[in-house]
Amino acid sequence: MADPAIPADLRWIRAAPDGEQGPGPWIEVAFGPDEFVYLRETSDPGNVVTTTMTKWDAFTRGVTAGEFDHFAELDGAGSDAPS
Repeated sequence: MADPAIPADLRWIRAAPDGEQGPGPWIEVAFGPDEFVYLRETSDPGNVVTTTMTKWDAFTRGVTAGEFDHFAELDGAGSDAPS
């Protein structure tokens, strides 16, 4: 699937801890037309990843269910990282 043109009027929502100020870097998400979801990092806003609402919903359900907890190891390596 070719990436659609990124709409200029997207409303970006920053995923930062409550009360956190400053530039981050934080992940930002925007919901666009035609069921597209856009993701970027505040430190590199020109680098945008595009996905579909169906895939975004599956991802957020997985996060809620704990399916990605192994990526959140304190050492940053994750339990499935190669040695």
